[in-house]
Amino acid sequence: QKESSGGAFYAGRGVTKTPTISHAKGIFFWDTDGKRYLDGSSGAVAANIGHGNERVRDAMIEQAKRFSYVVRTAFTSEATETLSRMIAELAGPGFDQTFLVSGGSEAIEATLKLARQYAVVTGQPKRSKILARMPGYHGSTLGAAAITGDPDRDQMFGPIMRIMPKIPAPLSYRIPEVHSYADHCADELERQILAEGEDTVLAFIMEPVGGVATGALVAPNSYYSKVRKICDRYGVLLIFDEVMCGAGRTGTFLAAHHWPDALPDLVACAKGLSAGYTPLGAMIAPNWIVDKVVESGGFLHGHTYSGNPLSSAIGVAVLRELVNQNLMENAQRMGVILRQKLNALKDRSTTIGDVRGMGLLNAVEIVEDKATKAIFPASRQASYRVAEIARDLGLHIYSRRAASGKFGEWFMAAPPLTITEPEIDLFMELLKETFNIFEREVR
Repeated sequence: QKESSGGAFYAGRGVTKTPTISHAKGIFFWDTDGKRYLDGSSGAVAANIGHGNERVRDAMIEQAKRFSYVVRTAFTSEATETLSRMIAELAGPGFDQTFLVSGGSEAIEATLKLARQYAVVTGQPKRSKILARMPGYHGSTLGAAAITGDPDRDQMFGPIMRIMPKIPAPLSYRIPEVHSYADHCADELERQILAEGEDTVLAFIMEPVGGVATGALVAPNSYYSKVRKICDRYGVLLIFDEVMCGAGRTGTFLAAHHWPDALPDLVACAKGLSAGYTPLGAMIAPNWIVDKVVESGGFLHGHTYSGNPLSSAIGVAVLRELVNQNLMENAQRMGVILRQKLNALKDRSTTIGDVRGMGLLNAVEIVEDKATKAIFPASRQASYRVAEIARDLGLHIYSRRAASGKFGEWFMAAPPLTITEPEIDLFMELLKETFNIFEREVR
């Protein structure tokens, strides 16, 4: 019998075999040897309502008993219609329509295509450039990769895609010597629009709260309103990538709700919409865009599993848990507590340089020298070693060395939105021991 090559496919031959998970409940899962792990990063910041939720399981079974699939262009289902309405209602005024897909990259692709089709049918065919930030991450398909700010990916996949222009992200830890750097970054958006030709720029896309590419970056409030005004000034659509930060993760359904004077035109959302129970994503759009596209003959886009009833029923159950269990409010409260405890650990640690985030989307940056903010050499693979130690102790954390370390390295401290304060204390006990071991190794 051949050994599974799943781990080798992603990480190369000779890698340590990862644990095989047996079952999960709440914020914990267990492997086949009986070892328990606290899920400190909600998997890949996706398992928002925790594991083993019985109401979601029951909804899944009930829909599967009835029927699992119909093609979107010929039929609909009660579950699909209900989920679409729920997402639009939770997104609030100005977000009228929901286009369901199977994940974050698909949701991003949908926003790009809808934006382009809207421009063409409204007499603006020259608008084709999508500006984005460096660093940034928007997905793994080629359209999403083209707007992702990552030099490594550009070098690898550039020859088979059209790389889009980038402006600097408003970094908050390693800030260049520029007065009011966040405002400078917003000004760079305007300069780039003018440099490209304002009638050629279709959209600007950004994560309102950063994911793995920027480590839960949150810009000053002024940045968001300034970006919104610049986009309005030049007729550029503003797209928020809320694949990771949406669906309640930051304490509101959309992270955009923290900046009501800077709401985007289009939103891509995924991960927390189904909380890991099924592949699911969505584009959320206003009628003023959708109506023009529908009048022109319809949206020239789709996927086989767009709006499939089984995933839709799961999404409905997940969002009901999010609302009925007050998980967005819990994300706000527990997020404050978690950041306080992470900052206290940072003050005692010799290798934690920064803690940042919003709600229960947080990042812990790892450095070799706190005074200079220098990162560890690549050979150390520090963030991955920290994650490995944590896993050995029974804690899962999701780590990233962004663009081969050019922008730093960190792990996401983003447990399920169901977490309680005693569970945060356990999280911190495991994390403290993780850094005790790691710092002994690097001394």
